[in-house]
Amino acid sequence: MQDTEAFRDSIGTVDEQGKRIWVYPKKPKGRYYNARTIVSVILLALLFGLPFIQVHGDPLLLFNIIERKFILFGIVFTPQDLHLFALAMITLIVFVVLFTVVFGRLFCGWVCPQTIFMEMVFRKIEYWIEGDGNQQKKLNAAPWNRDKILKKTVKHFIFFSIAILIANTFLAYIIGIDELFKIISEPVSQHFGGFVSLLIFSGIFYFVFARMREQVCIAVCPYGRLQGVMLDKNSVVVAYDWIRGEPRGKIQKKKANDPLDQITNTLGDCIDCKLCVRVCPTAIDIRNGTQLECVNCTACMDACDEIMDKVGRERGLIRYDSFNGIKEGRKKIFTARVKAYSGVLLALIGLQAFLFSVRSEVEAVVLRTPGMLFQEVADGYISNLYNYQIINKTTRDIDSIEFRLANVEGRLKVVGKVPVAEKQAIAEGAFFIELDRNTLTDRKTRVDIEVYAGDKKIDDARTNFLGPVVVR
Repeated sequence: MQDTEAFRDSIGTVDEQGKRIWVYPKKPKGRYYNARTIVSVILLALLFGLPFIQVHGDPLLLFNIIERKFILFGIVFTPQDLHLFALAMITLIVFVVLFTVVFGRLFCGWVCPQTIFMEMVFRKIEYWIEGDGNQQKKLNAAPWNRDKILKKTVKHFIFFSIAILIANTFLAYIIGIDELFKIISEPVSQHFGGFVSLLIFSGIFYFVFARMREQVCIAVCPYGRLQGVMLDKNSVVVAYDWIRGEPRGKIQKKKANDPLDQITNTLGDCIDCKLCVRVCPTAIDIRNGTQLECVNCTACMDACDEIMDKVGRERGLIRYDSFNGIKEGRKKIFTARVKAYSGVLLALIGLQAFLFSVRSEVEAVVLRTPGMLFQEVADGYISNLYNYQIINKTTRDIDSIEFRLANVEGRLKVVGKVPVAEKQAIAEGAFFIELDRNTLTDRKTRVDIEVYAGDKKIDDARTNFLGPVVVR
């Protein structure tokens, strides 16, 4: 019995000796490629433009891992919000699994930065300088002459320049655009470590897009490697309609006395032009079925539609569909299952958005001073010493802070003056709480404290008050 899955024993970018086979994809064109170009332009504009947008003097987005400072759309997150990030990570994992089960590698083809930069930036530059796939292949095989040296030099200079731009952009998301401009404008000796880091990351980006290319998607990307366990026969992927297309074969010219064209009528719609293979950036034949290397870039869909138009046949021989959708002849992609999973995805996003929206902007922490016992003071009062922290997560300073006892009668005496809680910083201090001995009913009494900034309550805190054993 012939093994129809033998193609899965190897990948199209590595030969039998394990050496790299360089891919020279034909330049794609068509409605999907045009749509992906528009989406890519929008996403690239956002990527390079967002670091310049500031809210109250702070970046709109900031992921400063070194200083543990994060800003998402103007909202500051501190280490105290770690539980929200943990929940966000869980939500993200569930989202990725459900999204992939339903929509396959749609993310890879349309949104993934690797695909966008490779296919919509670096590959376009390569087409512009060196020509289409066959021209690039001929140029690489040609001897080193003036034309080849000029084209290769210009191409790789532009490649490395873009890699530097990408590295600087990612650094802007970590330290902020103001700090980045400061590093750029000041002498290298003052920021030598940052300069070296930039060169290293620029080199990595250059290597990825100039040399690694599709190997990142095939061998490095963990999301791509997980496709085999997340996809099923109902997942929407870029798929070849084998029922309509097989058996494939070249179109035969009609014989003079054979109006029915019996040979052509026995074949499917696939004319075996192999254009879908020639445009594939990962060198697969989509007609073999869903494969790990496929990033759902839709280049084969555009190529096939172009051929179908030329031979007068219906588009969609290669299209977005599921295995069962093709097998059962369903034309409907948004089935009840897809709608249900999509509903769960929207619910998860909504829940996370709600939790982020209701988080407190100011957080007060009050703890009894370690190692300190209660003390008896004048007038029959018992005193406890507390340390407090005011965690200001906002983009403005908070002054006129006041503490008030909420659930008990007593006295609260601040040690010194309550400092101003500067933006995105922590104000610390101490205060005494004094309660009448006669009002204590237990060794440990719960105390609720309200924190005000002027006349506005900004947070609540809860602590315990220790006193002597009460004998009634």
